Amino acid sequence: MLARQSPLNAPDRELHRFRFRVALAGFAVTAAFVLLIARFVHLQVVQHDYYTTRAEDNRISLVPIVPNRGVIVDRHGTVLARNYSAFTLEITPSKVDDLDATIEGLGTVIEVLPKDRKRFRRLLEESKTFESLPIRSRLSEEEVARFAANRYRFPGVEVKARLFRQYPLGPIASHAIGYISRINKRDLEVIEESEATANYKGTDHIGKTGLEQRYEFQLHGETGYEQVEIDAGGRAIRNLSRTAPVQGNNLTLTLDTRLQEMAEKAFGDRRGALVAIEPSTGGILALVSTPTFDPNLFIDGIRTDDWDLLNNSPDKPLLNRALNGAYPPGSTFKPFMALAALETGKRTPGQAISDPGFFNFGGHQFRDDKKGGHGSVDMYKSIVHSCDTYYYMLANDMGIDSIARFMGQLGFGQRTGVDIDGESEGVLPSPEWKKRRFRRPEQQKWFAGETIAVPVAATERQEETIRNLRRQGMPVAEIAQMTFIRRYSERQIFRICAGLEPARSHP
Repeated sequence: MLARQSPLNAPDRELHRFRFRVALAGFAVTAAFVLLIARFVHLQVVQHDYYTTRAEDNRISLVPIVPNRGVIVDRHGTVLARNYSAFTLEITPSKVDDLDATIEGLGTVIEVLPKDRKRFRRLLEESKTFESLPIRSRLSEEEVARFAANRYRFPGVEVKARLFRQYPLGPIASHAIGYISRINKRDLEVIEESEATANYKGTDHIGKTGLEQRYEFQLHGETGYEQVEIDAGGRAIRNLSRTAPVQGNNLTLTLDTRLQEMAEKAFGDRRGALVAIEPSTGGILALVSTPTFDPNLFIDGIRTDDWDLLNNSPDKPLLNRALNGAYPPGSTFKPFMALAALETGKRTPGQAISDPGFFNFGGHQFRDDKKGGHGSVDMYKSIVHSCDTYYYMLANDMGIDSIARFMGQLGFGQRTGVDIDGESEGVLPSPEWKKRRFRRPEQQKWFAGETIAVPVAATERQEETIRNLRRQGMPVAEIAQMTFIRRYSERQIFRICAGLEPARSHP
């Protein structure tokens, strides 16, 4: 028998297989080299600019230079808001291994109070970890020297010179000037919406209220930049270039600080508001809201006890009564009623009425402030003596629609447009206003007695007006919502109608 030949004994076949494997390996190696060269060309030629930029970014750092904030002065040049330089001790959390241990160690070199630690923790929650955050502000020269001698112990901690805001007059005109404080998440959203993110790099504070808030972008200025070459550890080696910042614009107000201070002192401990306007220009000479507050408390983060004292006070010192309060105009409304009468032809200057001291309407008596009346009263006398009866009759003749239409043209019931945010809108009573204000049909009804009361409400006869409206069937809740009686609670109105207490002002 002939034996079958095994594949292992076929040298030609084995040689063929070997050559195939060598060729395949050679092809794989060649393909790998081709891919490597192609990748090299892609990186070195195609993406040359991209990686050059990345390398420069790793080598060069842009450091923002915060501009000096603009100064605020009054009409005479008295400084109301300014800047001063001071040293701060700051920590960059991303460069610190053990934050708690670092803070404890700093406490052995420089005094770090519990309030400082609490404020730092709050800032840490609101900020990014790579940002430099202050643990102590306004260091003395001795404290700076002590830290400098121990700096090697605290990587990620450094002393910086920063500008701080100061309000040298303290609480004077604080509601008008406002204050600045550290930027929070809500402020960042406003900055992003205004497309000013780049300009606020390195900025820690922003205007929160008053003119500081309204003119924030003008007062802030333009941020500058330094190109700094850094090493692998992130330490600066040398400055390459510098773009200087542009200082913020200074703000000159129409306020007269001397008049402002005089008016605030005149209020004493009483609550109230006052606005003094220069008739020739419309500029505000004084804007008073008492009690007031010290804006310096807010600059570096207000302490908890100070905030509780201001926020929980029954006097509400943080409330800007001049802008947020709504007050009846009282007899100051009468000259405008006289102007409306002239424009609509309802009265002439010499046309007189006989004032017996009251005006009967709908079976009810609307009394004048002077018992027995003022006798014969023309337009001139009605303004000089503030004659209620004259304007009771005039309101009845004009009608509420005519009154509302004319007063609307003069700006009543509208915002003034003063350059401080948060102004409340006034109320101009009319049937249309009641329909918008109330939901139920019975509440939307306009009473004829309301028309009579409009021009003379909030005078010394206001309690009588309240009683007359109540006699006409107007609900107490509606009377409390009237623009000229809104200072009174429903309980007070019940007591006035019962003759238990006189009408009083409660700002």
